[in-house]
Amino acid sequence: MLWHSLDMTLDPIQVRVLGALIEKEIVTPETYPLSLNALLAACNQRSSRDPVLDLAEEEVRQALHTMEDLGLTAVVRDSRVAKYEHRIRTVLNLRRDETAILCLLFLRGPQTPGELRSRSDRLYSFDGLEGVESTLARLTAGPVPLAAGEVAETRDLRPLAVMLPRQPGSREARYAHLLGGAVEIAAREASVDRFRAPDSAASGQGSESSLATRMSALEAEVEALRAAVAELQAARNE
Repeated sequence: MLWHSLDMTLDPIQVRVLGALIEKEIVTPETYPLSLNALLAACNQRSSRDPVLDLAEEEVRQALHTMEDLGLTAVVRDSRVAKYEHRIRTVLNLRRDETAILCLLFLRGPQTPGELRSRSDRLYSFDGLEGVESTLARLTAGPVPLAAGEVAETRDLRPLAVMLPRQPGSREARYAHLLGGAVEIAAREASVDRFRAPDSAASGQGSESSLATRMSALEAEVEALRAAVAELQAARNE
């Protein structure tokens, strides 16, 4: 894999569009390339997505135009309806296993090697966890020094993924892609909040409301128990 230094920092919408195109090419090749409507549905899909987004057609269209300028997507005009395909393997000179791992990171955010292994079956058949770890090692590899006879343009190589600090209580470290720039988890999560599907936000609010209800019920129960204990103590003293 050779990653040439390009002016390529994708926003969350562009990352989702690219991931959806890669996934559908592999999983449903009979319907690929995708029309704009099919691509919009893939981007806003409720399953196998983290976070679930609620993108508008114009947002997806603009993402496609931007990535077309970068050479990452192209329009296929051999039918009455314009269809779209990705060119990431050509642009970044990716192997199929590397493409599968990046696709999962694009669609579902930072993940552990174990999670990537369990979710990759439809995209690529890895030879166990070791195969995933080997692929991640290549994706996270740093700059490669020039060998004798190499041209200068191959000097600017950089990794496509990074291993994140292990979370407290976690046995495995997570990995994230770098096509969106340097990874700052808090910033990444905040940047996608405005694109989240309404039901995702409602679900979070519902969880908070449910927790508050349970806490109020527990507090009331504790108060009732305290009153009962006080009455028993008073009766015994009499």
